Amino acid sequence: MDDNLRWQSRQRMEKSASALEKNGFSTALFDSCDEAVKFLIESADGAESIGFGGSMTLAQLDLPGRLAAMGKNTLVHGRPGLAAEQRRGIMQQQLNCDLFLTSTNALTLKGQLVNIDATGNRVGAMFFGPKRVIVVAGANKITEDLDDALARIKNVAAPPNARRLGFATPCARTGFCSDCDSPQRICRITTILDRRPRATEMLVCLINESLGY
Repeated sequence: MDDNLRWQSRQRMEKSASALEKNGFSTALFDSCDEAVKFLIESADGAESIGFGGSMTLAQLDLPGRLAAMGKNTLVHGRPGLAAEQRRGIMQQQLNCDLFLTSTNALTLKGQLVNIDATGNRVGAMFFGPKRVIVVAGANKITEDLDDALARIKNVAAPPNARRLGFATPCARTGFCSDCDSPQRICRITTILDRRPRATEMLVCLINESLGY
């Protein structure tokens, strides 16, 4: 990203952060992944149990691995080799952890967090349960408004996610959303956070990089 595009991206981050603050969220902005990782590790210092929503952003930052190496109890339901009941058990533990780390499929310049889930464990933990929630997102996920956010999720994020997870959905074959009726459809639960949930301490970290899908 050249300096002019990075500058423009930073302006969008600041506008989105201002709207998020008006909507009750706390925010933190970072110009690099290294800055963000340092901050997030420091933020996790007092947490013993840390849950992770399925997130390519967090995987790219290697936060599960970094925090596990520090001796934290990391609750990662996507670890290879887990049986279905083990995965479900970890998802349930995430609802009562000290700190829940996740990303968001999209956020708007109006300060909304927009997500589409298949199971609902990720968005459920965002809303209520964990003592603290930190949402980490690259500037590439900022959209103009709600319509753009939903279009981004269905046409940009969902197809590669379905393919990554090995689901036999039309979008995993074509790369385009067809609003399918597939038994393995991942677009099942749409959530819009217009304001911070009143019983949840939530921080949104924006990074001036392209991260996740």
